[in-house]
Amino acid sequence: MKSTILLFLVFALSISCKAQSNSIIPEQKEPRSNTSPKLVVGIVVDQMRYDYLTRFRSKYGSGGFKRMMNEGFNCKNNHFNYVPTYTGPGHASVYTGTTPKYHGIIGNNWYDKELKSMVYCAGDTKVQSLGTAEKSGQMSPQRMKTTTFADENRLFTQLRGKTIGISIKDRGAILPAGHSANAAYWFDFEGSGNWISSSFYMNDLPQWVKDFNASDITESYFKVWNTLFDINTYTESGTDLNTFEGGFKGKETAAFPYDLKALKKENGNYKIITESPYGNSLTTDFALKAIDAESLGKDDITDVLAISYSSTDKVGHNFGVNSKEVEDTYIRLDKDLERLFNALDTKVGKGEYTVFLTADHGAIDVPSYLQTLNIPAGYLNNAQRKKKFQKFLMETYGTNEIVENISNNQIFLNRGKIKALGLNLKAVQEAIVNEQIGYAHISKAYTAYTMRSTNFTTGIETLLQKGFNQKRSGDVILVNDPAYINYSKTGSTHGSGLNYDTHVPLLFFGKGVKQGQTLEKTEITDIAPTMSALLGISFPNGAIGRPLDFVLD
Repeated sequence: MKSTILLFLVFALSISCKAQSNSIIPEQKEPRSNTSPKLVVGIVVDQMRYDYLTRFRSKYGSGGFKRMMNEGFNCKNNHFNYVPTYTGPGHASVYTGTTPKYHGIIGNNWYDKELKSMVYCAGDTKVQSLGTAEKSGQMSPQRMKTTTFADENRLFTQLRGKTIGISIKDRGAILPAGHSANAAYWFDFEGSGNWISSSFYMNDLPQWVKDFNASDITESYFKVWNTLFDINTYTESGTDLNTFEGGFKGKETAAFPYDLKALKKENGNYKIITESPYGNSLTTDFALKAIDAESLGKDDITDVLAISYSSTDKVGHNFGVNSKEVEDTYIRLDKDLERLFNALDTKVGKGEYTVFLTADHGAIDVPSYLQTLNIPAGYLNNAQRKKKFQKFLMETYGTNEIVENISNNQIFLNRGKIKALGLNLKAVQEAIVNEQIGYAHISKAYTAYTMRSTNFTTGIETLLQKGFNQKRSGDVILVNDPAYINYSKTGSTHGSGLNYDTHVPLLFFGKGVKQGQTLEKTEITDIAPTMSALLGISFPNGAIGRPLDFVLD
């Protein structure tokens, strides 16, 4: 009897184990759930203020910006949460979900306290240029300390999910793509006119890139740039002829039309393409080739395509926020976005891809224009500041050698010299703050000690602290008055923690995204965690943002 019972129990246990085995061991056919997009396209529009969505809306078609707003989710109150608002830190922060405090990209260029020289955010002398004989290809993400969500997707998929970064600017392609990307490509506009890369990614350019470079696509944009629509309908911007715009060498006025072919010799040859809306069109051309040649979005393993549109920034710097040139550039970018989305519908499948669009920073209205409207604004007299500061250093310390560098609104001290003079570093920092705060148009000044020892939770101080990297940032941080800049009296720039620089678009569209909008404040560091949550992957290793659950379906 006991043996019969024992046999029954063994049989029952084996059936139970088999049932459990069938229920808990998933099939290994699909690397993702069918809710994951086949392709994620991240779009960063360089120097795009939020109000470009609303100011120029009546001129946009139905297939670009409006399609994203109507079919996707619009975060209307999206801001950068750190200073400085530059291109390098912006692109790094969008894709890493963190700020310069952690990812280490504290500027486009910064003073390296160990090397005692300026360094470039994407520069890397250890790698070789591909596609050009110039040093413009010696680039990599080696100075970025944290992962991007594209890196995490590569890790999650055992490197089967591809990542490609594309931009006119090297830093706009390299930093978003991350450390493990299959490739990043940028445009050698100051040299060969080729799309290039570096040996960090590969040993040689793929044949499709060589074929693109050998074609006449790039040269086709040496043509006349005139307004897409009747210029008299461009009522969302200022007069075409004014004193607030830079223009091109060889043309007396900064007014339409511009014959790029006739002007190219005096304006850097291929460079003039990038300083027109045709640079964005060229970027779109190259991106569409990449989608085909790299088979992006062709299987169920998610790929990432990072596109940065750089020409908007170049036009903004040259002509300014209120120019007809900026308006026309965005109208034409809207057409390029429509062209991209239509291609994605066809090549990847409508509803099978996800897109987000944001910017790396905003821009200020030209201060000389603001002055005509009695709005407080102006230009910094750095020569006068320097002279006054040098006098202070000599009178206080008997030498000006205790300061090594002044850049990016930061003062870097010579700590060896300070030690040799028997001075206290903290005391020197505080003395310089007390001196600088008395200078014209400096509104705030803080020591590195304050940034390290005080936990700020509101105001500009919070933004400064999130942009402060203890190892890389300076000893004294300076903040200028609102709308006072160190720049020419024509064109716009950026870099501050004020709303004109921090308030940028954030649009989500496609698979896994709800339709809607919000005025709830979101931050640039929320993008990467949101995309990670959509894909079901780890957040980037330094991410501080939150996934925007109200965006995801």
